[in-house]
Amino acid sequence: MPRPGPRASRRPPYTVCAGLLLLLTGCAAAGTAPGPTPGAQVPTVRAGAHAPTGSAVAHAPTGSVGAAGPGAAAARGPAAPTAPREIRMLGQTARSAIPAESRQALVVTGNAPDSSEATAVLYTRDDPTVGWQPAAGPWPAHNALYGWTDEHWVNDLRTPIGVYGLTAAGGLLEPPGTELPYVQSPAFTASGEGFDGESLAGSFDYVIAIDYNRVPGASPLDPTRPLGAERGGGIWLHVDHGGPTQGCISLPEDRMEELLRILDPAKVPVIVMGDGAALAR
Repeated sequence: MPRPGPRASRRPPYTVCAGLLLLLTGCAAAGTAPGPTPGAQVPTVRAGAHAPTGSAVAHAPTGSVGAAGPGAAAARGPAAPTAPREIRMLGQTARSAIPAESRQALVVTGNAPDSSEATAVLYTRDDPTVGWQPAAGPWPAHNALYGWTDEHWVNDLRTPIGVYGLTAAGGLLEPPGTELPYVQSPAFTASGEGFDGESLAGSFDYVIAIDYNRVPGASPLDPTRPLGAERGGGIWLHVDHGGPTQGCISLPEDRMEELLRILDPAKVPVIVMGDGAALAR
């Protein structure tokens, strides 16, 4: 979300929705919900090694005769296959964290480690021999007020860096057509003001739960926190309200509708998110 000026002048975050205060702790609400004692994080999935990004090319011997003639190709032999295309801005750490079976990845790249503005692009790899291809975007996005963190804690006003599953959705409105499990509930009513004084009404018309410190596949309203309540939770993709979030990622409403229609649980969708330098590691 855009910043109104020096951070010292910012007001404390308002509670987004009184109905969610006891359930959620991330962008959804400033309160915390009791959770299990810290344990292994369920949502982040680490995958095996990927194909190398470079490709080998077979060359004809330097002393070959008639290399430019009809027999040149036979002399060179068949070219080595080209490696599948990777997502260019991701380094090896992020690439290796994407599950091998994932065929949809929403990459959210923050402008800077302490910036609340970002860009989102959806990639698909329906043909594993070709690799990742951009499928939608780029879309403008917002993240938390104070940017990004490798170790998220409740109310730190930072968005957790990493690769997380996208396994459930919900909202105040009826689903726009989605294959994800979708919970429609008045509990998604948002009210109050954001950090820049903007209205939060409609922010939770559509949400997609990000599997940080939650049970994958559960309702976005599920308060279970496998790492413990102190590690935050309620980190969602939701409708943008024109300013920084408390920890979530926000997209324009029409882009949220589009994303809900595209994401397919059978393709094991994930979100890859962080500032540009972190994602390049």
